[in-house]
Amino acid sequence: MRISYGDHPSQFGELTAPPGPPGPLPVVVVLHGGFWHQRYDLALGRPLAADLAAHGVTAFNAEYRRVGGGGGWPMTGDDVLAAIDALDSDVITLGHSAGGHLAVWAAARHPRVVGAVAQAGVLDFLQHPRLTRRAAELLGGDPDEVPDRYADASPAAHPPTGKPVVLVHGEDDEDVPVEQSIAFAERTGAELVVLPGVSHMDLITPGTSAWLACRGAALRLARAAVQ
Repeated sequence: MRISYGDHPSQFGELTAPPGPPGPLPVVVVLHGGFWHQRYDLALGRPLAADLAAHGVTAFNAEYRRVGGGGGWPMTGDDVLAAIDALDSDVITLGHSAGGHLAVWAAARHPRVVGAVAQAGVLDFLQHPRLTRRAAELLGGDPDEVPDRYADASPAAHPPTGKPVVLVHGEDDEDVPVEQSIAFAERTGAELVVLPGVSHMDLITPGTSAWLACRGAALRLARAAVQ
């Protein structure tokens, strides 16, 4: 089912429910990656949403405004919060890469986020120069030009408190260094799952052990939230 949360063509999401009557579990909000760029969309999250629903949890695969398509900061972040507002339930956020950034960022800001899973999340915009260059596209400048946006948008600057966060990262990630998750876990106490021999896209490929670890973390957080 398509749910719009705004007037822009990218302000919508796709709700996929499991068979049978609705249960008490929070909705898992799936946030796709692609370095916040318009050329990547929620098609990346559809297989994950379908698999989550097949395992008993409602999934909301959220689209959002991206760089090159009306996005940037704070619009992209605002869209994620508005997408959560459109759901009449608590949620677990699950995001890959740039979506992992948004999943953890939203957990620090939205009261209905009761847990977050970051799959190779971009969690510190200043830790790695290549990721800082990507973040500059989202934020509209480098750290010296728009320091307030970096302080607002980077999860490392404003991590969630009092909520469970699970960081799943492949040891062989070629796009987002595993040190992003290691450093964030050391600083915040987030749960860290480092998977040997796993690359960036394995984490969003149903049928892989890497995706099984991500799905398992999301379901575990969802069940814990209703206990």
